[in-house]
Amino acid sequence: MNSSNKTMVPEAQDAMNRFKMEAANEVGVNLKQGYNGDLTSRQAGSVGGQMVKKMIKSYEESMK
Repeated sequence: MNSSNKTMVPEAQDAMNRFKMEAANEVGVNLKQGYNGDLTSRQAGSVGGQMVKKMIKSYEESMK
């Protein structure tokens, strides 16, 4: 894998993949295991956006 998108904590890779699949499912994007280069920019952006929303919500809840 020759990507600049590397997980800072390699042990977290499986959890991040599960999180990504969960977010994709919530916004109705069908991800498959491995390469998803056939996604449109809109689909990929909606998955990433959903992940960010969930991370912000989790952080805000932890601050209460």
